[in-house]
Amino acid sequence: KRMISNRESARRSRKRKQKHLDDLTAQVSQLRKVNDDIMTNVSITTQHYMSVEAENHVLRVQVAELSHHLQSLNDIIAFMHSSMDPTGFTDEQYGWGSGNAFVVDEFMNNSLSYLSVTQPILASSVDTFMY
Repeated sequence: KRMISNRESARRSRKRKQKHLDDLTAQVSQLRKVNDDIMTNVSITTQHYMSVEAENHVLRVQVAELSHHLQSLNDIIAFMHSSMDPTGFTDEQYGWGSGNAFVVDEFMNNSLSYLSVTQPILASSVDTFMY
């Protein structure tokens, strides 16, 4: 009777070990799936980050170009203000006074003016950048 009891105990022990092994195998499979999902999400997030980073770079280049263009236009306006009155008389003596802004604005918006020719933005699109 004792030998039969030992056999039954050994059989139950083998069943428990097999069940534990099956549970661990299922857990490994589940963890691999979760890991694959995380890696996919990391990859997608990295791609989005690179896209945003490239777009940000383009925008920074455009800001620099537009700032340079604005500074050039401000320099031209300053030059025009200083050269409008070569005799040394003030604007008020000519009657320009506060109307100066209108003259400059009209000059800037005149389609025949060389200042109305826009400079192309040299920054490339996001597709150009390959990281």
